[in-house]
Amino acid sequence: RVRAGIGYVPQEHSVFARLSVRDNLAVGSLASKKADAVDQVLTIFPKLGQRLDQPAGTLSGGERKMLAIGRAMLGDPKLLLLDEPTEGVWIGVIEEITERLIELAKTIAVIIVEQHLDLALRVADYAYVLDRGRVALQGEAGEVRGNPELMRYLAP
Repeated sequence: RVRAGIGYVPQEHSVFARLSVRDNLAVGSLASKKADAVDQVLTIFPKLGQRLDQPAGTLSGGERKMLAIGRAMLGDPKLLLLDEPTEGVWIGVIEEITERLIELAKTIAVIIVEQHLDLALRVADYAYVLDRGRVALQGEAGEVRGNPELMRYLAP
């Protein structure tokens, strides 16, 4: 996947819990062609820079997601796939992750599977709403947000 230009952040078990933050980033940087790639990740997620020697398994849920996203970015992907990037994340950190994903989406393709509607529609240009595995709504993110049918699928 990395050689194909794809970065992937799974829903669960997205970091090496026993390794430090520094070592998790080192694993991700093995695929990087940029000498300053880790520094770029620490610029995007400065909280990680304060936790470099901390075991990744002791990070908060939000910090683990930031680490997983940062590690995926070290492969210099053209496409970033994120599965539930806000699951288990405190609401205050969701905003920070959302802002970073908005910035990343300006330079690479980002596909998010997410139940946190506000995040998904703020990051997305185009959105699909699935209902039991089928596409129930689709369109420009703003159109989907304003579609009166949306509430039917969110609150069945």
